[in-house]
Amino acid sequence: MSYDDLADCDLIIEAVFENREIKAKCTQQSEAVIPNTAVYASNTSTLPITGLAKASTRPNQFIGLHFFSPVDKMPLVEIIMGEQTDDATLAKAFDYVLQIGKTPIVVNDSRGFFTSRVFGTYVSEGVAMLGEGVHPRSIEVAGMKTGMPMPPLALQDEVSLSLALHVSEQQQLDMEAEGKPIAMRPSYEILKTLVKEHNREGKKNGKGFYEYTDNGDKYLWPELMNLYPAKAAQPSQQDLIDRLMFIQANESAKCYQENVVRSVADTNIGSIFGWGFAPHQGGTLQFINSMGLETFITRSRELAAQYGERFEPAQILLDMADKGEVFSDD
Repeated sequence: MSYDDLADCDLIIEAVFENREIKAKCTQQSEAVIPNTAVYASNTSTLPITGLAKASTRPNQFIGLHFFSPVDKMPLVEIIMGEQTDDATLAKAFDYVLQIGKTPIVVNDSRGFFTSRVFGTYVSEGVAMLGEGVHPRSIEVAGMKTGMPMPPLALQDEVSLSLALHVSEQQQLDMEAEGKPIAMRPSYEILKTLVKEHNREGKKNGKGFYEYTDNGDKYLWPELMNLYPAKAAQPSQQDLIDRLMFIQANESAKCYQENVVRSVADTNIGSIFGWGFAPHQGGTLQFINSMGLETFITRSRELAAQYGERFEPAQILLDMADKGEVFSDD
């Protein structure tokens, strides 16, 4: 295929590797041939659209269209607005998503947007548990008990350990370039060890947290127990379940607080259709509503005291509890 083949396209969706330089080159070569009226979209899961649009001569027509894997099965498309993306471009992107039979949500630009940012907390928390000495089988059982479609270690294998590591390192470089400190997630060192020292990249190379056989079976990699021995005293299953659920719900509340996600409905729909947040809960913010803000805040503080400040309740939850509010678009 040649870039010249794009000459008559109304919409271009770029889906090259998550690398700024490669994406910039693709943007420039595409814009050299496409019509002035064409919309240019990047299918990225983590790189801010505003930054990618700097390679464009028409950033107002540059937008993010984040599809989910496997694309033929996942119903959601996350539409990401850059700082200069105009309403006409949003309207065209929204119409396109509806035309292909997908469900759109619209989010504002930020690192990881909404879906990748919150999804990452689920798999990262599972990996962090492993590093704390939680038995990997207990982690996976807790993941299934949450109602998520896959437990966290298996899901990290599906997504790829090497990709998660690359994204973390790219984020670190970006933040350093902006002069901002970044605290790497507890899972970072584990991913680094498995990928760089043991060549375990995930399901794609048959070696991740699990071993994958030629006949399609899989089993937890036995060496995990030597690298990360299980402690004699194991946490309760309820603690593990709560950690996996609360970390997602709290991060979703932060996204809503920061106006990354524009509505309660988009937050709930995006969490279910985007990465499969326990559908029976009605979405991440509805999970908080159903539990009650006071109960959620109390339990969050208990988890924070025991497992780290990442569980401290988002400020919006405290403010809403003071006012007796719940998450609603009304």
